[in-house]
Amino acid sequence: MFHFLLRTIPRPILIQLSLIFQKLSPVLYAGNRYEDPINGKTYRKFLPYGYSGIAKRNNVLSPGTMSLERHRLMWMYLKERTNFFTAPLKVLHIAPEQCFYKLFRKMDNLDYTTGDYNSPIADIHFDLHKAPFADNTFDVIFCNHVLEHVEDAHQCMKELYRIMKPGGWGIFQVPIDVTRQETYEDKSIVSPREREIHYWQKDHVRLFGLDYADKLRAVGFDVTEDDFAKQLTPEQADRFRVSPEETIYLCRKK
Repeated sequence: MFHFLLRTIPRPILIQLSLIFQKLSPVLYAGNRYEDPINGKTYRKFLPYGYSGIAKRNNVLSPGTMSLERHRLMWMYLKERTNFFTAPLKVLHIAPEQCFYKLFRKMDNLDYTTGDYNSPIADIHFDLHKAPFADNTFDVIFCNHVLEHVEDAHQCMKELYRIMKPGGWGIFQVPIDVTRQETYEDKSIVSPREREIHYWQKDHVRLFGLDYADKLRAVGFDVTEDDFAKQLTPEQADRFRVSPEETIYLCRKK
């Protein structure tokens, strides 16, 4: 039933329903086997997530924050490796994740703006192919699991570079097939079913390969492929339900 809902309910409505579920989850999933580092709470188990095949994973969706492996890893990375929680920063969060946006908005050190094409939790609605911001506007930009959805990823990367301040940085995660050297994209694949088979999800239009960092470098970014997740112990990775194979793509503008 859970997977059926993910498939059929429009994203804006699903977001609203998930906010209700978050209020019930501490009781439904009470326990201390697993821990969500974002809210510091523990649960007896996490929920499954993903549509089918390689994208379907068990015990990965936090009942409290609705975070996935990548979100919990990013939270720990921001805490350990950046000044995000202490420095005065002008931040743009594209396609804001539910597990983050309320927490980030409450942080006194941030001038925080959210943006998306149609998300109900975004401050500004826009098309990333032509972002409505001046050059060199933001100290930090988050744009996670967006570039696999857009028509022209190169153009969107150029926009991310344009609106970032010199000296600024961003995290731009995407699903990556580590068995592919080159990104897979075929304009003839248009049906939701075929896209799910080829790109892992019905609304993806490409599947990035190991050349992802080079694509970001091609528009000007200095890219660090950080293996922060591999520095966690096996016990920590299991406790927080994060993937040791997830690479953080930290992009800087010189």
